Amino acid sequence: MVTDTKAVASGSRRSQTVAWVLRLILLPLVLLAGVTLGIGWLIIKPLHTEVAGEVALNRELVEDRTPLFNTLTHFGSMLSDTSVIIILTAIAALVFRLVFKRWRESIFIILSVWTQSAVFLLATVFIERPRPKVPHLDPAPPTSSFPSGHTSAAVGFYVGMALVLTLHTHRHTALKVLFWAIGLGAPLIVALSRLYRGMHHLTDVSWGLVLGFVCVAIVGHAILGTPLIPGRGSATRTAGRPRESIA
Repeated sequence: MVTDTKAVASGSRRSQTVAWVLRLILLPLVLLAGVTLGIGWLIIKPLHTEVAGEVALNRELVEDRTPLFNTLTHFGSMLSDTSVIIILTAIAALVFRLVFKRWRESIFIILSVWTQSAVFLLATVFIERPRPKVPHLDPAPPTSSFPSGHTSAAVGFYVGMALVLTLHTHRHTALKVLFWAIGLGAPLIVALSRLYRGMHHLTDVSWGLVLGFVCVAIVGHAILGTPLIPGRGSATRTAGRPRESIA
């Protein structure tokens, strides 16, 4: 009888977890993917790949190139290279687990990066937007131009890091300002670098920023704003602190 009760309780928890994942993560991501595909379709079909002013902007940036900015934007773009983001995310997840003695923050930073990547890759499969018709300073990756994966990945990681760190920083306003200056500044540097280097159109990096921020918001609400497993942990907040940890 006790075994049956435990089995029922376990099945109920699994059902609650599945419903929670579907409602707070998968459904918003499906909607975000649909909007991303819709905007991409508008760009490559009715607008014929070129939004007013984008071609002129790309050409102006090429004309204004200098050796100094070529070097600076090279490193700016590297801030969000795939290998760099993977390594930084793995390190951050490990450090969060060791420091906070729980998985909440680690899961959050991993999903912040992974979710934007999933939507980005889906979009590049269906929205085959050509790269700008200007000289490229980087080898063109096999993915299409819309949206900018470098930009969305930068938001997913650096903004995600800023969010976690500020949630655990109390009575240190200067540190919070520093975290957000880096968290917001890094994606902007990446976006401008990708534009300057001729790898993306303005709408590519603009939607990359939106995509990254929305993914961080979705995952942040689900992981940092509610218990990871329904029914476990406290749903209350202390002043300025994240909700009760999940072991």
